[in-house]
Amino acid sequence: MKQQFALSIIAATLAFGAQATSRSGLDAERFDQSIRVQDDLYHSVNGTWLKNTEIPSDKPSHGAFLILRDRAEAQVRSIVEMAASQNGAPGSAVKKVGDLYQSYMNEALVEQRGLAPLQATLAAIADLKDQKELAAQFAQLSLLGLNAPFGVYVGQDEKNSTAYIINVYQTGLSLPDRDYYLKSDAKFMAAREALAIYFERLLKLSGESQVDVAALLAFETELAQVQWTKVENRDPQKTYNKKTLAELKTLAPDFAWDEYWQAMGVQGKAESVVVSQPSYIKAMSQIIAKTPLATLKVWLKFKTLDQYANALPKAYVDLAFDFHGKALSGVPEQKPRWKKAIAATNSSLGEAVGELYIAKHFTPEAKAKMDVMVKNLMASYRTGIKDLTWMSAATKLKAQEKLSKFTVKIGYPEQWIDYSTLDIKADDLLGNLQRAQRFTSAREIAKLGKPIDRKEWGMTPQTVNAYYNPSMNEIVFPAAILQAPFFDPTADDAVNYGAIGGVIGHEISHGFDDQGSQYDGDGNLKNWWGKQDSKAFKALTSKLVAQYDAYEAIPGKHVNGKLTLGENIADLSGLAVAYKAYQLSLAGKPSAKIDGYSGEQRFFLGWSQVWASKMREPMTLQLLLTDPHSPGQFRANGAAVNSDAFYKAFNVKEGDTMYKPSKERIRIW
Repeated sequence: MKQQFALSIIAATLAFGAQATSRSGLDAERFDQSIRVQDDLYHSVNGTWLKNTEIPSDKPSHGAFLILRDRAEAQVRSIVEMAASQNGAPGSAVKKVGDLYQSYMNEALVEQRGLAPLQATLAAIADLKDQKELAAQFAQLSLLGLNAPFGVYVGQDEKNSTAYIINVYQTGLSLPDRDYYLKSDAKFMAAREALAIYFERLLKLSGESQVDVAALLAFETELAQVQWTKVENRDPQKTYNKKTLAELKTLAPDFAWDEYWQAMGVQGKAESVVVSQPSYIKAMSQIIAKTPLATLKVWLKFKTLDQYANALPKAYVDLAFDFHGKALSGVPEQKPRWKKAIAATNSSLGEAVGELYIAKHFTPEAKAKMDVMVKNLMASYRTGIKDLTWMSAATKLKAQEKLSKFTVKIGYPEQWIDYSTLDIKADDLLGNLQRAQRFTSAREIAKLGKPIDRKEWGMTPQTVNAYYNPSMNEIVFPAAILQAPFFDPTADDAVNYGAIGGVIGHEISHGFDDQGSQYDGDGNLKNWWGKQDSKAFKALTSKLVAQYDAYEAIPGKHVNGKLTLGENIADLSGLAVAYKAYQLSLAGKPSAKIDGYSGEQRFFLGWSQVWASKMREPMTLQLLLTDPHSPGQFRANGAAVNSDAFYKAFNVKEGDTMYKPSKERIRIW
């Protein structure tokens, strides 16, 4: 989503520039000098920033990632607005980018047309007469990106990574997680009340005279009761249930599968599917069969209006914001129209925008420096596997084999998506969004029966993020994350290794976390572990679960150590591997002191700097239930507290708040 070099050769070959720079890349104005690093690394590095920073009124959170995303968003805005101002060649990617943006920004036309652009979709829902037509409509809406009450996607077969297969999975809830429906916590009850209000107001605005809110809530609550938890969904073995289309009909006989697949356009192209949550699909089919068709039609109308609310007149936009923004995320103010337009353009024409972005904002020099850093991190990981004390020699060889098969992608794809068949009009916002989604769905379905496209990317170059794909066994770093504070080619190596090096190490480590470690080097879900090695690994990771379970993010609400385990393993191991890589880059020479800090100290300060984050409480609550990542402060401190190098760099001793006895420190990779 390479093996065994002599350490001296690696250090000499892969040293990251050996820069003679006196600029550390640290922002000392963010530091809180009243807090010792030894007591709280995160607040020592970010304390003043946290005290002085207000979360922007149109955001649920703010921080290093968000600041960088704002920068990338502004860069994309400049590109897109220039495309909109030019009279590009008809059918060109530049013309389509500009026209889509213009269609979003033409609020007057959106207001004038009202619900008219959505009438064909709404009429199809209103005309449904039976379960067969309902199933076909589910498929049509899925092709438009609306997955309710289950979703499908085309991906690699996790036990045969050379082939594509259809995956069927649970979805469809209007609240962020099943717990919002099932728990009596006051915050969840308030969210359910907000959903009830949204049901009624949105549907009445669209012309419904009477809305049975209780029936709609009861339907979604029934779905929530049979959905798997986020922790259960993290188990790739339990969520891999390959079935023929006939077996799927036997599993869930109350649903009209033949009509569904025909409407999806996949009949004759697929013989099997992977069902992620079989018990949910079975129960869901029963729930749908017994729910009055009139209720389901109103529910589908609501889901459609909700999905397209931001492309409809202001009254719809405002209602959607009151629910998603204010009620669920605590955001007091809407984003300006241009930000929504940029998001829609990125979503619909992502690689067309990305190609323009790369031409302006990514240099060959930056890619070359990242190549060096990744090679050094990979070398460090090889050494780390070799030095493990808890893993047998036989399993180490398998781990090294998997690492040797990693694919690395940096910056942008070698091959761009061809949007030539996608029709974009400057005066048809909703039509553009629907055609773009149908274009994407058609591309996905067309993969069935074809070889795996190993050049494909799962993120656009302008995305501030990175990922590991276990079925591809690849790590991917889009161009937009390769900017300060994560990556600054003109700054000190130590901070770069602590920041983007930690990210690189994090993504490599996902190949060896509790989920990724279940895939082999070819991307297949296949056990390559010895029994004792697996037992030792689980014993170590259970300690990490307990560590993060103890972190209280908001009063009375703790981090879920099992939900966040994979990301916590990746943080812990990524930090350790990045530190070793930084040491390799020194080629045996001592680090220079800059801004009063040694290179080893700057490494950890750079690591902490990138996790700076402030978040509104409703959003924190939402993410504690749904997000596999821990809050920023626990990512910064939670990994460092287990790092022997951190203790040495800052002379952390017993009595310091960050101190943890050596025998209790968790060391995995």
